[in-house]
Amino acid sequence: MAYSLNKLNRHDLGNREETADIEQTIHRLDEDIRRLKIEFGIYFSGGVKRAPHEARGRVEASIKRIADDRNLSYAQRFQFNTIVNRYTAYRELWRRMLKAKGEDLI
Repeated sequence: MAYSLNKLNRHDLGNREETADIEQTIHRLDEDIRRLKIEFGIYFSGGVKRAPHEARGRVEASIKRIADDRNLSYAQRFQFNTIVNRYTAYRELWRRMLKAKGEDLI
C-alpha cells in the first residue's frame, strides 16, 4: 500500500510540474507580446528603421506550439485564448498601420 501511495504522489508531483511549466510558458508568451507591442511602438514612432518581423514570427510560433498542447486545463486554455485574442487585435492594428505606411507584411 505504501508503494502505491508513493507512486501516486510521484505522478501527482509530475502533473504539478507539468502544470507549472505550461503556466510559465503562457506567462512568457504574455511577456513576449508586451515586448513586441513596445518594439512596434518604437518602430512606428521612428525609433528604428525595421519593423520587428522576426520577433513577431517567434511569438506566432510560440502561439502555435501552445495551441497544439492537449494538456492545457480549462483555466489555462481560457488564459491562453485571452492572450491570443489580445495579440490578434494588436496584429490587426499593426497590419493597418504598416499598410498606411506603405509597407508589405511578410
